[in-house]
Amino acid sequence: MKNCKIIILLFLMAIPNLMSAQEKITTENWLSSSGIIGTFILIAIVMIVAIIILFIKLNGYIDTMKRRQLDKNRMAFDDELVAMDGGDIDAILEKRKAALTYKLKGNELSGNHTAIDEKGLIQRVEKDPNNAFFDEKKKTSLSLETPQELKKIVIYYIGAAAFWLVLGTLIGQYLGMKFLWPEMDHQAWLSFGRLRPVHTNMVFWGWSSLAMIGLGYFVIARTSNNKIYNYNWAWTGWALINATVLLGSLCLMAGINNGGGEYREYIWPVMLMFAIGLILTFYNFYKTVATRKISEIYISNWFILASLIWTIVLAIIGYLPFYQDGLGETVIQGYYMHQGVGMWFMTFTLGLVYYYLPSALNKPIYSYSLGVLAFWTQMLFYTMIGTHHFVFSPLPWWLQTIAIVFSAGMVIPVVAGTTNFLMTMKGSWSHISKSYVLPFFLVGTIFYFVGSMQGSVQAFRFTNFVWHFTDFNVAHSHMTMYGIIAFFLWACIYAILPKLTGREPAQVFVGAHFWLAFIGLFAYMMSLMAGGTYKGLSWIDGDPFIESVILMKPYWVWRAVGGSLMFVSHLVFAYNFYYMIKGYTRKPSATQKVEEITV
Repeated sequence: MKNCKIIILLFLMAIPNLMSAQEKITTENWLSSSGIIGTFILIAIVMIVAIIILFIKLNGYIDTMKRRQLDKNRMAFDDELVAMDGGDIDAILEKRKAALTYKLKGNELSGNHTAIDEKGLIQRVEKDPNNAFFDEKKKTSLSLETPQELKKIVIYYIGAAAFWLVLGTLIGQYLGMKFLWPEMDHQAWLSFGRLRPVHTNMVFWGWSSLAMIGLGYFVIARTSNNKIYNYNWAWTGWALINATVLLGSLCLMAGINNGGGEYREYIWPVMLMFAIGLILTFYNFYKTVATRKISEIYISNWFILASLIWTIVLAIIGYLPFYQDGLGETVIQGYYMHQGVGMWFMTFTLGLVYYYLPSALNKPIYSYSLGVLAFWTQMLFYTMIGTHHFVFSPLPWWLQTIAIVFSAGMVIPVVAGTTNFLMTMKGSWSHISKSYVLPFFLVGTIFYFVGSMQGSVQAFRFTNFVWHFTDFNVAHSHMTMYGIIAFFLWACIYAILPKLTGREPAQVFVGAHFWLAFIGLFAYMMSLMAGGTYKGLSWIDGDPFIESVILMKPYWVWRAVGGSLMFVSHLVFAYNFYYMIKGYTRKPSATQKVEEITV
């Protein structure tokens, strides 16, 4: 708890400085603004982490080449043996026979005798009992002891999510091209105003939500040492959520929508199906945890159940008829939009990471106390920050100030969660060169810190004055929903699916997915951040609006390039998913061992 007290103390000390930074708004020396400087530093962190991962991967590749050269040398030695005469070969064989018959006496490394290792059998000496020798499990074809029905649920949820990811980002890529070629089509149902909400809702409720719930079913069952309460409810929820995305997308393309509320464009009869699916999912999870075979409730279940409760409440409040007009609609929109991101996607995904990260590394989470601190401060601060999207609006000034203060308060759960994840990874950095599960987790963790902190500094009045309503917001949303949520979900999928199906994709394809997604995201967000900044300054200077459109063209080109790389990475992911599930219905033999996961 000492770490928790230090984090809270630092935050309370920083509040006066954060608030004083809001007092004066000026465009002079805008680069000296604390929010601008903080954003530059956060972006630099992402670049440094990318360089480190690339260096480790290149170093691993060089080591592989060296090993291949050693193998060639051994083959050359074998050829040399063939050329030897009989006497030399007999002498070598006698030495080999003596080595094979050698046995340890049992006192070489214990007892009162001096430790000796004449045969060179010891490769590593570990003096720290808290550091596991094997902190990441090797590749294995052994299947986890998982009911076949649960495997099927996990696979079908992730499969549907992958489908909506590819289709949703294909639409997003088409929209990105429209910025460069607006005359691409002249059909009403393909217009930007209709397709944009199709893209956002499809990746929100289709890709992210289904992937989260599918992964969550495994976590709930595993950490409760229990079977899922009702498998039929799981399938009903799957059908309802998919029907929501399908019917909602068709309605939006037909011009049938809920108005201008972002992320709640689906009309209420369609969104009602999603709400019912969430209620079934929550009750299924709750009953599974309530009837658990162990006494403790693992921290992952806190996050997952809380996110479902919040989102059910959110879906109801967002569609109440008396919150659909006037300033009340604006306040509820900020609440709905940020609760959707923070209390549904972020909270649920963090719950997944608290299970899949330590299980992938075969070690416990670093600090349960930090997890509890992150949970309760997330519940406290995230609920009040939605209004920072409407700074300088007709909403009460005190309400805007509260949103800014609580945005700064998000430093506590973000630092607590980031510290917990990084300290859990401590001692496992060498495994970045062995697989891409840890790099996916690492990038997701870094973006969790960078994206969340950048959102906090963007809430300041000066940075909001420059960036709001510009393309910078699009960059920020992709930094969080893609850099955090998508990368964490991919890490969890690559960590668990090979263990469920016994099929692991080729690392070259997983690597292609990782680097295409990461480089594409970086190009996407950097171009829109730079362009959005210049656009905001152009507005402040009073330039004609069309000038801000013209200056964005080169940045929209790089947006399209980054989006293209991201979309290609999704195709690679879809292939990897297909490879992992191909033949998954094959039941494990009775002689197969069961692999245990340390939670």
